[in-house]
Amino acid sequence: MNTQVVTPELREWIAAQAAAGHPRQLVAEAMKASGWEEPVARIALATAFGERATGPSPPAPARPMPGRDLTAERPRISAGDREVALLMVMSLPRVIVLGDLLSAEECAELIALARARLSRSETVATRTGESEVNEARTSDGMFFQPAEFPICARLEARLARLLDWPMENGEGLQVLRYRQGDEYKPHYDYFDPSEPGTPAILKRGGQRLASIVCYLNTPEGGGATVFPEAGIEVAPVRGNAVFFSYDQPHPSTRTLHGGAPVTAGEKWVATKWMRESRLE
Repeated sequence: MNTQVVTPELREWIAAQAAAGHPRQLVAEAMKASGWEEPVARIALATAFGERATGPSPPAPARPMPGRDLTAERPRISAGDREVALLMVMSLPRVIVLGDLLSAEECAELIALARARLSRSETVATRTGESEVNEARTSDGMFFQPAEFPICARLEARLARLLDWPMENGEGLQVLRYRQGDEYKPHYDYFDPSEPGTPAILKRGGQRLASIVCYLNTPEGGGATVFPEAGIEVAPVRGNAVFFSYDQPHPSTRTLHGGAPVTAGEKWVATKWMRESRLE
């Protein structure tokens, strides 16, 4: 006999997933992975998604996405104050390599402003919703507040224009320094729906939808951004960037990625994550 009970907290979490546009099947998989029995999950999901428990799952609605209009048909595109080159465009995974996103002077300025504020990089722990040191990430880093300096505001406005995504729907720029031997092992950037801390994270800005990694220097060796499932390696070249998006928080997006070890010198990057809604 089934002894599991659908709690108000579970209903609230499911409702938040539905409101965020997450497909019913993905939410069901997350529940089952967390230990909920399938009949209980089916009943709880039916209420939240407004359908009969025995009925079919409706198709996931199309959602707006950052960078959705970037195509190889336009190899150079205006980003407002700067023209940017599209060096590579892929559909699955959705990965775009950009050239000339930043000038050499802008890269140097970001490095100079960030250097004094570096500390050991942390990652978001979706078990708790807090940040923590993770042995998979051996860089130093810091966050700028949105538009904290003119260079930050200028780059954020450029990205908003390029990706057709509101500036306020993005996290502040994070600058990272990888020294020789440092790396970031393959991971996903979205917040895992199956983790208990994810509902709290999603209350502010919703799910992550896309990432952009801007290269602030060219290391002497190593440091490529790798997508192991897709067989892609993006060389870290100063002023260039790699953009990738994920329309659902699921491995089917094939956005598993990492930073290969730096084998000589240092690698500096500025990373920005785009969210579903405004970050208050």
